[in-house]
Order: sequence, then structure tokens, then C-alpha cells
Amino acid sequence: MTTRALPAGPPASQGVDASGVHAFLDALETDPEIEPHSLMIMRHGSLVASGWWAPYTAERPHLLYSLSKSFTSTAAGFAVAEGLLDLDTPVLSYFPEFDADITDPRSRAMLVRHVASMASGHEAETLDRARALDPDELVRGFLRIPPDRDPGTVFAYNQPTTYTLATIVQRLTGQSLTDYLRPRLFDRIGIGEVAWLRDRAGRDLGFSGLHATTDAILRLGQLYLGGGIWDGRRVLPESWVAEATRPHTANDDGPMGGEDWRQGYGLQFWMSRHGYRGDGAYGQFCLVLPEQDAVIATTAATVAMQKLLDMVWTHLLPAFRPGPLSGREAADAALAQRLAGLALPPAVGTPAPQGWTSVAFDSDWISAEVTATADGHRLTLVEDGERLELRLADSGWSIAEEPVPTAVSGGWTDAGTLEVEVIFLETPHRLAVTCSLPDRTCTARWRTQPLHPRRLLRMGAPRRSA
Repeated sequence: MTTRALPAGPPASQGVDASGVHAFLDALETDPEIEPHSLMIMRHGSLVASGWWAPYTAERPHLLYSLSKSFTSTAAGFAVAEGLLDLDTPVLSYFPEFDADITDPRSRAMLVRHVASMASGHEAETLDRARALDPDELVRGFLRIPPDRDPGTVFAYNQPTTYTLATIVQRLTGQSLTDYLRPRLFDRIGIGEVAWLRDRAGRDLGFSGLHATTDAILRLGQLYLGGGIWDGRRVLPESWVAEATRPHTANDDGPMGGEDWRQGYGLQFWMSRHGYRGDGAYGQFCLVLPEQDAVIATTAATVAMQKLLDMVWTHLLPAFRPGPLSGREAADAALAQRLAGLALPPAVGTPAPQGWTSVAFDSDWISAEVTATADGHRLTLVEDGERLELRLADSGWSIAEEPVPTAVSGGWTDAGTLEVEVIFLETPHRLAVTCSLPDRTCTARWRTQPLHPRRLLRMGAPRRSA
């Protein structure tokens, strides 16, 4: 489908001081713990700033990790509005075939509301235990784990709760989350192609795995900021927006993250010191700021997620002024120019040494082959017999779309060492590969560890890499 462009205007026209955005960009780009991938800012319904750090681009989907949960929440909101789903119905009632297996009274008393608000009664994550109990049916494995307390009394960030909610919606609708949301959400607010990882049962994961653009993140946030209204028309019930974005479960003593992970939890949305948000591992954020009438969307690769939020509060919040700013044309133009030129620095190295054409390297989980070519050299990574061939140019990023979207840079740091960075462009992840010519070995390590273990040839949005 063709998506309709968001209304846009210069920052000053919406009371946004460009100097604050510059300060935020400075903070991002000088912090070694944060690799930014994209930024979009909307205020008063107008897109005032957007940029992607090359080789990331606007049109590419990006793995959102747990930001997927807020889209699952939205699917549940539609199911409630259509009379299909009741938050105050026991979870087990939607799985009658499990009835004889689930004997713990707390599990039997668990309501849909409890799994939607991370209040199942368990005191810790249950994903690994649930999978071990039932590898083929995660919901049954989850319900077989007796909650530590009564449901509704304790918060624990717990993937099977969201998976259970997502499974209920998919059962009730007879559709995947993606197909259910397409006519109700995606088409109505202008979200283009998305793709969701599925489990062995063929279900969209719900708790993670959604690949979508930064634009899609921003549009979801703007829909919630508008109380469910998009372009003057009701899309999502206002009652669901209010219910999903209020605190349901206290988490002020929780072990996760920093201060912004202790402000309460809604229905698959986090409360923040300012506004509320959907968020995913490594810096995928949808920040909704009702007091500022603003939405901020980011994608990134960082474990320092609280630090990234602190930068937003420090630099972007003060940039939101009460009214339009005059005489800022030059400042707005300079910001637009900077945003258009954002880029991640490529790894550097020298061209291949003379005197060889092809060398094989061994390692523990990936082997490598390096072959000299007329325009640089080719690096082939071999994982369990599967070959990923990558072109390594003499400088800059080398972009490939097949068999999985990648960007590659690097070179020889000395006569015997090849160092290469491989970015998987539809994820937050990059792989650092070092090959040693003297001993014919290589090492490969993730800069940020993928949370969904997949082969290299499948490190992209599912439809692209299938």
C-alpha cells in the first residue's frame, strides 16, 4: 500500500527549539555506549525532525523487540471493542483443552487483565521454565507454573503473559496479529509493510519480533496521543487508550532498568517520568508526551537505555516551548541539513595484502573465507554449512539486499589481521569479525546479543529473509 506522508513543518513553527535537538544529537553521537539508528519527532501533529544514521534508512523495517508489546495491546483493544475479548474473564476459559492440566488455584484465577498488565502473580520471568515444561505450547507451559502470589498483586516483566494475551486475540479472531491489525490499524493510520516473527505453533509472537519502520512507531504514538483519533476519525476507542496508558501495576521496587522502569505499568505500556512509552530492547522507543503534545520515536543499539531516556529528558524536553518561535529559519535549516547527513562511521582498514587470492579461517561457531577480487575482497561467513557472502569494499559501507540486508565495512588493520563489521540492517545488531592470517583463525562476536537466536541468513524481517 502507499502510505500518506505525515504533515510536516519546521521545528520553530511548532515551538521546538532546534538547538535542543542539536544537543540531543550531540549527546547521542558522542556517547560510546549508544549507537543511534533513527529519530523522529512530532509535535502538535506535525513532523518537525527526522533522520536516519546511514546505512540505516527510513524505508527499512527494524526489529522492535518488546516495543512489539504495545502493538499487541492495540490488537487487544480492538478485540475488546468488537466484543470478542473480556479483560475480566479467566485466562483458562479461552483454553478449555488445558483445563485438566491446570490445577493450581492461582493459575485458574488469573484474568486476561492480569496477563495484559504483567501481574500474573509470578515474581520473575517464566519464559525459559514455560518452554521447558511445554516446548510445543507455551501458554500451557506458562499456566502450569504456579504463581508465587495472587494474580494482580505483584509486577514481574514476563514474556509469556504477553504471549498468552496475543494467543487469545489470535484464537478469537482466527487471524494472526499482523492480519488482524492490517485493516483496523495499519491501513487506517498509514503504516506500510510490517513482519512479525512466529513461533513453532505458527503464531505471531506478540511479546517481541515485530519488524516495522520508525515511521510506524511514530504513527502508533501519535494515535495514542490523540486519544485514538487519526486525521479527524476515530480509529481506536478512547476508553482503551485511557485504560492501556494508566498505571495498573506498581513496579517501584522492580529490578529492571533505571528510574523510568519504576513508574508503573499499564497494559503493555510503561509509565515514564514524563508521559508513557512502548519500549524494546537496545533502545527502540515510542515516547508519548501528553503535556508537551509530542511523540518521539527512536531506534538504536544500546544496553544503556536509561541513559538514552535521560538524554531525551535533558535535551529535548526543554526544547518544547509554549508557542511558535520567530526568526529561527537559519537554525531550522541547519538542523534539517544535519539530520539529512547522519551516518555511522564505517570501520577502517587498508586494502588486502598482496600475494594471495583466497584464505580460509576457522573459529568456534563461524568459519570464514576471504577472497581477493578486482574491487576489494569478498568475505564469506559459514555457519553450519550455510554461506553468507559479503562484499567488502576498500572504503565505506558495502550494502547488500540478498540473501539478507547487510552493510559491511572494514579492512586489514595490519598485514595479518582483517577486521570487519557486519550490520544486519533490519535489526539492531552488528557482528564484529576478526580474521588472523598467520594462524588462520577468526573470531566473531555480537556487539549487542540477539535475543531471538537465528541463523545469520535469517537475521532480517521474516518476509525478506524467508
